[in-house]
Amino acid sequence: MTRPMPLLEIDDLKVYFKTDEGTARAVDGITLEVDRGRCLGVVGESGCGKSVLGLSILQLVPSPPGFVAGGAIRYQGRNLLELDSGGMRAIRGREIAMVFQEPMTSLNPVLTVGDQVVEAVLAHRRGVTRKQAWNLAADALASVGIPSPRLRLKAYPHELSGGMKQRVMIAMALVAEPSLLVADEPTTALDVTIQAQILDLLQGLRSDPGMAIMLISHDLGVVAENADEVAVMYAGRLAERAPTARLFQNPVHPYTRGLLASIPPVDTRVDRLDAIPGMVPRAHEFPEGCRFKNRCRWAEPVCDKPPPLVLVEEGHAVACHVMTGNR
Repeated sequence: MTRPMPLLEIDDLKVYFKTDEGTARAVDGITLEVDRGRCLGVVGESGCGKSVLGLSILQLVPSPPGFVAGGAIRYQGRNLLELDSGGMRAIRGREIAMVFQEPMTSLNPVLTVGDQVVEAVLAHRRGVTRKQAWNLAADALASVGIPSPRLRLKAYPHELSGGMKQRVMIAMALVAEPSLLVADEPTTALDVTIQAQILDLLQGLRSDPGMAIMLISHDLGVVAENADEVAVMYAGRLAERAPTARLFQNPVHPYTRGLLASIPPVDTRVDRLDAIPGMVPRAHEFPEGCRFKNRCRWAEPVCDKPPPLVLVEEGHAVACHVMTGNR
């Protein structure tokens, strides 16, 4: 049986930044796929390149200093990197939407919520009058669980809680009924109760069989509950990729093992959590070979060579010479 074409294919993508200290290789050879109706979780420490990856899909990386050094991003078979600004505008928001990391700063403080949601409707829904746009905006707020949506349309961002602001951002992203939603740390700076509500909302979106979600997060618990597959990034590269249950039950890469070992157990008291020694190298100072070798307890001389991404079982790929026996 032929496998259907992925909704999104990222192929050997390289996104670099020119800095005074040298070239920062924020995303350096990432290959990923996102299927329709599926949720891909992208995890890793701050600075690993996961947010740059998300911004690259929508061509929102500031240039300069950022630039695409190689690779392809294919959406429904079309390479987005080959589109001009007009072609990309037709995709951005309408077919691929993004929920940004900071709802507190993503909304314009001098415009009402209604003005901002209506602007999104008019930008992405053809042939809609302004009156119809206001009705669609109210429907969008209601769809993400905001009470009294018509009243909230008249509010300014400072009058809303952090959870409400994030719901507004999700409503704006969904108003054009996109096929792919890129959610970059959608629960950052929210308390645990509001986090749960936002995640329940994202889970509900997956009832639409045509929508796919790329969930970018440093929170492994969030990803475990919501993603079908997980991609673990470290220092601009992919360390491991696997179905969610398999990754959490059988992590292979030393970095993934370290991340999971640092999570406090819920049923046992521990005096001290495990920690990965050292620090993530700066993006313009990545070591040659395996970028985790200076922090890895299993490092060997072979780790001076870049490790390929190797299938250890169906759907489970790992970039580690030692753990895959690729010596």
